[in-house]
Amino acid sequence: MDKRNVDIVVISDVHLGTYGCHAKELLKYLKSIKPKKVILNGDIIDIWQFSKSYWPESHMKVIRKLMKFVSEGVEVHYLTGNHDEMLRKFDGMEMGSFHLSNKLVMELDGKKAWFFHGDVFDVTMQHSKWLAKMGAIGYDTLILINSFVNWFLNLLGREKMSFSKKIKAKFKDAVKFINSFEQVAAELAIEKGYNYVVCGHIHQPEKREILSENGSVTYLNSGDWVESLTALEYKDKAWEIFKYDHKDFTKDEMDDGILSDAEDLKSKLDINLLLKNIKYEIA
Repeated sequence: MDKRNVDIVVISDVHLGTYGCHAKELLKYLKSIKPKKVILNGDIIDIWQFSKSYWPESHMKVIRKLMKFVSEGVEVHYLTGNHDEMLRKFDGMEMGSFHLSNKLVMELDGKKAWFFHGDVFDVTMQHSKWLAKMGAIGYDTLILINSFVNWFLNLLGREKMSFSKKIKAKFKDAVKFINSFEQVAAELAIEKGYNYVVCGHIHQPEKREILSENGSVTYLNSGDWVESLTALEYKDKAWEIFKYDHKDFTKDEMDDGILSDAEDLKSKLDINLLLKNIKYEIA
């Protein structure tokens, strides 16, 4: 498969280190593109639920692939989210082409884009963090149960289903929260004079124009790699939502998302070279 050239790719809510993370699929996607810039918009590693007992090789390979981008000179911006908020104290850290910050403003073809995770708009996060963490554990458990159900449905030749999407659709408060989140983000972006506002956090991929009394803005959300398996791509002065479809990625070409031995060795060598250069710069 030829790699697609992409100016910017935005990925969020991967939740590496949890059972619901689709690391193999994400790795296939990352191997299929040749980006100029990568923006990791929060919750890439789930530090809240991180456990030494669960860190599959596929999760490590995603990290290696991202580091390989850095070693190749690709600009990689890691923006912190609520599940990796421990990294927020390192705001402004740079290592080569790797940048870690809490938010990012970028000019794209004469237009201003504002990137941030979005948990600042979540009332539960701001006032009842323990409740949010309990909810995260419950969500991960629901996803795990859902995966077993889908495995069984697949054996029967039935269509897969999403428990969380059905729950969100049934509860008006969930829909109301999503709409409110998008509206608040848009209004704040309009007030600040931005043309694009790009978030994650709510696991709901979206691209739409939002109007207010003070103007309009393009609201974008990169979705997640737990259920939606989506990313945002900027190319030819336009944003598009990428939706992963296993039919587009053959097993022979991608070896089910795991790097070949030769590629794996080259990846490790590139990372070692990157780390050596970082140590040299620090010294």
